[in-house]
Amino acid sequence: MVIIMRPEATLENIAEVKKVIEAVGLEAKIMEGAQQKIVGVIGDKTKLVSVAIDALPGVESSVAISKSYKLASREFHPQNTVIDVGGVKIGGDEPVVMAGPCAVESREQLFEAADIVKAGGAQFLRGGAYKPRTSPYSFQGLEIEGLKYLAEARERTGLKITTEVTTVEGIAPVAEYSDILQIGARNMQNFGLLKG
Repeated sequence: MVIIMRPEATLENIAEVKKVIEAVGLEAKIMEGAQQKIVGVIGDKTKLVSVAIDALPGVESSVAISKSYKLASREFHPQNTVIDVGGVKIGGDEPVVMAGPCAVESREQLFEAADIVKAGGAQFLRGGAYKPRTSPYSFQGLEIEGLKYLAEARERTGLKITTEVTTVEGIAPVAEYSDILQIGARNMQNFGLLKG
């Protein structure tokens, strides 16, 4: 459910709506757009059946959202999400290009790719330091050594770095060396990693 606030709603009005939502054991997420404020309700909205949400001061209307993935829906979050990574805005008006080798195989290979990526106008160098493969006997990536090469390439070129994190244990080292932690398609069901 989303609760759409009136344009003239005060901070006190929003705080009261949040208080009512949390009083019945639900979570309230407040999103502020350029022209409108919305309070998203996370949890079992049937707990609000006996609450007259629409009658609260500052509330314009409430809309039930029965879709999964509410946090990613346009009803819940109508504005574009813009993430600023060291001055590069992802999700804004300008396209952002992230390019590079599938796997970081050597320092020389990565630096050559970084120079090509930079010359091509990309803002990010993407390279896999960890590369889980179908066969456990295949090359699995340079891991920490690969992360260090990526950080060195960033220093040489000024490109931001993104690389895939594949395990919960890998979050800290990838975060130490990379500007963005990438979650690949094969890990979209790795709930331990997604929660980490």
